Amino acid sequence: MTLRPARKSDASEASVLMFDAIEDIAYALTGAEKEEEILPGLALWFVQEGNRLSYQHMLVKEVDQHVVGFILCYHGSEAETIDRPIQERLRQLKNDPSIVVEKEADEDEYYIDSLAVSPGHAGKGIATDLIKAAEEQASRHGYRKIGLIVTIDNKRALDLYKRLGYTLNGEKVIHHSPYYHMVKHLD
Repeated sequence: MTLRPARKSDASEASVLMFDAIEDIAYALTGAEKEEEILPGLALWFVQEGNRLSYQHMLVKEVDQHVVGFILCYHGSEAETIDRPIQERLRQLKNDPSIVVEKEADEDEYYIDSLAVSPGHAGKGIATDLIKAAEEQASRHGYRKIGLIVTIDNKRALDLYKRLGYTLNGEKVIHHSPYYHMVKHLD
């Protein structure tokens, strides 16, 4: 298993995992109205630089030259800037200048936007490896706090985050769904 920064060539496999991770939020970020429009929309954002869903913000876990897990991270202070291209595209696509991409990250945290492991590789420590790599990345950049959101009913993920030292820090509603906001203070 190899842990590495994502590459543009990972778009196809990473987009499938990303859709698994963000589910309904994918419709909001791509402007898709049908499920078959989601993967091409995610792949398009993935290969473009300077946006929230870009490969530039992602680490992947690879097995036999296939992406089997990913983690997407950025600092909360960058959120407005990296959401702007998505917001502008959605405004154009929907002909609605009032569209705003919902902000998930707090300004003072390194943010785990999304994380997924393919079903065939679940339970093998891949998610833990990816989270630890994100924490190391945050520390290298001098960030002392890392945050994430998790759907309230995802007990397995919630238990993993708690085991790794994340604590509940309130709730957020993103795209009409409730999430727990969790944080961890880094040494």
